[in-house]
Amino acid sequence: MKKICLKISFCISIYCFAFVCSYSQSAFIDYQKPSFKVADIFNRTEELVRKQFEEKGLHWPAKYVYIRSFKYDAQVEVWVKNEAKEPYKFFKSYRICMQSGGFGPKRLQGDFQVPEGFYYINEFNPNSSYYLALGLNYPNTSDKILSDSMRPGGDIYIHGNCVSVGCIPVNDQQIEELYMISTYAKANGEDFIPVHVFPYKYTSRKAAEYFRSITKNNESIQKFANQLKAVFDRFEQSKQLPVVLINKKGEYLIN
Repeated sequence: MKKICLKISFCISIYCFAFVCSYSQSAFIDYQKPSFKVADIFNRTEELVRKQFEEKGLHWPAKYVYIRSFKYDAQVEVWVKNEAKEPYKFFKSYRICMQSGGFGPKRLQGDFQVPEGFYYINEFNPNSSYYLALGLNYPNTSDKILSDSMRPGGDIYIHGNCVSVGCIPVNDQQIEELYMISTYAKANGEDFIPVHVFPYKYTSRKAAEYFRSITKNNESIQKFANQLKAVFDRFEQSKQLPVVLINKKGEYLIN
């Protein structure tokens, strides 16, 4: 009897967990919309974005979103797909309207550096002082190993208002689109929307030459950039994201 009860209890728990997950995913957009700002954005912007997707032969809304940012090129790219095994397709690029810091990862609170590395969206803030904000999980495991142990910094966002002290700012119309696209992906079950931040676009000769000239006496920044390049190259080849591991030294490795 005890074994039967345990089995029934386990099945009920699995059913309830599945129900709660399904409910929480479908309710995520409804959770956002009580904000007058978010409801207004969806009303004004969704049809426009839908048409942009249709023009590029993309299915709206996207179930999977991948965001990558390039410091030197001042770009934020959005890639989307609707099946896990299919390759990502390029949607559009947004202009980063203001930057702080320079090449290299963030290592200390107050250094004004934009982080470099592999992150995911861990916060949706419709009430941000910077209009709308998508938070990144900085510091990640690598940052915690390599950054100042007491003051690594934090509160890194992709946001509006076109100001920056270490974040990734775009204009308000662009963050509206990014916020809505990401909200739908989150609602469809993508709990960890990847955001990769690179020092520059490795396929750009001009950017590569400038990076080498600026960092010619900084071997550590060059070595770090090469770790990130391995992930960039793999994505360029397959349009799929590789599994990225972090070793005990805080170095990024492709599985």
